[in-house]
This record gives sequence, C-alpha cells and structure tokens, in this order.
Amino acid sequence: MRPQARKKRTESFPVAAAERTRVPVRAKDFLSVLDLTHEEVERVLDLASEMKDDRAAGRTGLRPLEGRHVALLFEKPSLRTRTTFTVAIRELGGEVIEPPADVAFGGRESVEDVARNLERWLDGAVVRTFAQDRLDQFAKAAPRLHVINALTDQEHPCQALADMLTLREHLGNLAGRTLTFVGDGNNVAVSLAQACALLGVNFRIASPEGYELPASAVNAARAVARLGATIEVTHDVRAAVEGADAVYTDAWASMGQEEEADTRARIFAPYQVNAALMAAAGPGALFMHCLPAHRGLEVTDGVMDSSASVVFDQAENRLHTQKALLALLMGK
Repeated sequence: MRPQARKKRTESFPVAAAERTRVPVRAKDFLSVLDLTHEEVERVLDLASEMKDDRAAGRTGLRPLEGRHVALLFEKPSLRTRTTFTVAIRELGGEVIEPPADVAFGGRESVEDVARNLERWLDGAVVRTFAQDRLDQFAKAAPRLHVINALTDQEHPCQALADMLTLREHLGNLAGRTLTFVGDGNNVAVSLAQACALLGVNFRIASPEGYELPASAVNAARAVARLGATIEVTHDVRAAVEGADAVYTDAWASMGQEEEADTRARIFAPYQVNAALMAAAGPGALFMHCLPAHRGLEVTDGVMDSSASVVFDQAENRLHTQKALLALLMGK
C-alpha cells in the first residue's frame, strides 16, 4: 500500500481494521459456524471488536460494501436480526433490498430459481427460513451470491458469533471456560456447541429426556474441538451448571412449536433458570439468552434483570459481529 493511501485510511478508521478486511474468509457462504475455521472465527471477533469501538467513538469511513446490494429474505418474524443486518449493511456502505417473503419463498417458483434470479442483480442474501436443507439448496443454486444464515430450524450461527464476542468481552481469554446451556437442544444450542468447540470453550447442555442436542450435532462439535474443549450432554441441570462461567437458556417452544407450548412448559419446568440455579454456577457466572425471553418460564425476572445478565450485550453484539462477517465475507 502506498504511504499516502495508508495515511488517508488511518484518519477515518484504524489501519488494523482496514487491513483485516483484506484477508477474506475462504467460504462463499456462512450457513453454519462450521463454515469457518477457528482462525476465521477469531478474525471475525477481532474485527467486530474494533468496529464496535470505532462506532462508539463516532469513527466511520470503512465502507467495504460500497456499491453492493444485499437482500433480506425473511420467512420468520424478527426484531434483532432484521434490524442489525439492515444497520450493518448500510453502515458498511451497502444497499438493502427486501423482497416480500411470499414472493421469494411463496411457491411461485422454485427456491433454486429465486436464487438464480437474485444473483444476477445482487451480491448477497441474508436468509431466515425454516429448513437448513432449503437454505443449502438456495446457496448452491447461486455460485456468485454470498448467502448468510439468519436462522433456520437447525442452526443459528450469527447468534453464536455475537455470544462469543460477549463472552470474550466479559471473561477475556475463552480457552478453558465453561458455558452451560439449559433447555431444548435447539438451533441456538447447536451453533453454540460448534462455536464453543472451535474456540476451546467447554460446552455442557442439560435437557429433558427426548429434547437433547442431536447426536449429529454433538459429534460434529467434538470433531472440531480445540484446546481440550469438551461437549457434555446430560439431564442433570444442577450438575451441568456447577462451576460454569456462563449459564445460557432459550425459549422452551421455538417458532413453529406454539402448539407444544403447554406440554413443553410442564416438561421443562425443572429447567427454569432462577436464582437458586444461578447460585450453583461458578462465582460471578454470567446469564445469557438469545431473546426474546419468556419471563417466568425459562427464566425469572430476578435473573433476567440481575447484574449477571448480559442479554442486551448479546443483542447489541449482533450488529458488530454481523458487520465484521459481511466485511470479511463479501467486502471489496
């Protein structure tokens, strides 16, 4: 880089952040945490941290999506994901396109044909849908389109990135730490297990019988575990939280499971995160939740509003990690 260009970049944005965007991730898409190597996850977190600091200080200037267009294709309702991706794309210089869900995924044409159309006009698509297979089909059909998983029934990788940044902010070095997930072995738990394994964090999950983390997800996380990280599955919630650095929970009934809500409420009642359960965790343990929270069900108000709770830090960090991901995945 010529000295003059470097000086100009430094005036508006740290050189370190600018340099990081020149080392893109190897994957075309981000459909799963496992699409990234552990080095790439660290790179996303490092850049997100820098972008967060610069945003707070009012420093702007790095716009790697200048002239690029990204579609938000959401079949499921969203507050945090839609808002943070919209802000992230715009702050990086890109343009947001929002085709109606009934047009994009309403059955008027195949998922593959929708993707093939969009790649002729756009540079990326952020997709929030039901089946992971549907997302895979969409991404494979458009080899020039960068596709990001904004949530499926099977995985929620963008949430996991924000969670890892939040843990790192509060705990420092993550290797050897322990995160306990209490509740359903759902999409959030799957992505958390993957991210923890890549970063050397011990992952425990306590679920009722019949609601465990899928064996395939356990095996996949164990296959990429680093720095001695372990993946433990149990029904014993007390044993799972003992000594944990963070306790994480999620809604007992996810989107599409509303008819099971009453049944799940009875089954999951012993897995509520309350003051007594948090007391069994390690000293100073954090409480985490991906939101929206159902107060009085999976978590009590006392825990949700306590000094241990970092749930709104997690929500804020969705913006910063997604900005970093977009810059590294598809930035100029």
